[in-house]
Amino acid sequence: MTLPTPSAAAPLNEVTDASVDKAPAPIPQGGESRSPGRLAWKRFKRDRTGLVSACIVIFFFVIALAAPLIAKVYGKDPYTTYASAHPELLDAFSYPAGPNGGMSGDFWFGIEPQLGRDVFTFLLYAIRTSLGIAVAATLLTAFIGIVVGITAGYLGGRTDYFIGRLIDILLSFPSTLFFIAFMPVIYGLFVAPDENIPTWLRALALILVLSAFGWASLARLLRGQVLGLREREFVEAAKVTGASSRRIIFKELLPNLWTPIIIQTTLMLPAFVTAEAGLAFLGVGMIDPTPDWGVMIQRGAQFYTEDLTFMLFPGLSMVIFVLAFNLLGDSVRDALDPKSRR
Repeated sequence: MTLPTPSAAAPLNEVTDASVDKAPAPIPQGGESRSPGRLAWKRFKRDRTGLVSACIVIFFFVIALAAPLIAKVYGKDPYTTYASAHPELLDAFSYPAGPNGGMSGDFWFGIEPQLGRDVFTFLLYAIRTSLGIAVAATLLTAFIGIVVGITAGYLGGRTDYFIGRLIDILLSFPSTLFFIAFMPVIYGLFVAPDENIPTWLRALALILVLSAFGWASLARLLRGQVLGLREREFVEAAKVTGASSRRIIFKELLPNLWTPIIIQTTLMLPAFVTAEAGLAFLGVGMIDPTPDWGVMIQRGAQFYTEDLTFMLFPGLSMVIFVLAFNLLGDSVRDALDPKSRR
């Protein structure tokens, strides 16, 4: 009998070892963790600038929402002229008698020259007013821009042409000049010239004017996106299967537009904050005694040569918020669109 040689038995051993050692690799679990939203959140968490900016922005919104509660605990309000009951708070020239704008344990940020109002609570309510108007204008602007942009891009033809020309006209307007010109027009539609304009009407007019001139850029961006998406295979397939226009827009187009919508919205809100403050500074937006960032800066500009404190807190807080929100917008853009990473 002839025994098998080692060389002949070797292939059998190799196959056997390979079949034992090289087990199939496990299939990665948690496919949900690789969704675009989770990947964007993972990229955002690695951005320290974005995280710090998000914390600052959240802090400002918490302050705005909790302003009445904070003022109640603090024990003061933004409307009382405390110098009337305590004349010693102001000197002979109606400036704060104490150092640094009258800052003390009773008045953390000092008191306002001439009137003697508490600066801390006035700033709390000013943040509340300015952010409330800016957020409302941003939401309304985003809604109009989304509806108009998707409609123009999806329908095309004459609808797209006329909407495109309207967008071109709005973008050619000098927005600040038209803000100033249109505010009295809107006031005149609801209030007689000899009557005082209520605060709610001023806030509503600001929201309407900011939205009316702010939606065009978002609509143009979405129009261009939709023009490209409507020729894609998945949209054509949906049309072939008999899907309605509503289903195509909400199920096929809109999910692919959330990234530019979110990015533009994060850049739009700080722009509205500064625009609202600028209109208040010019006297065509919110006016004294309503607490507002622009009102505080306008009042502070009258006294900064003698006392910089009253202008310091509103100016510094607004700069910090706008800068943080702009940085947050950049971080959100980088997280949602890695190709645009700085």
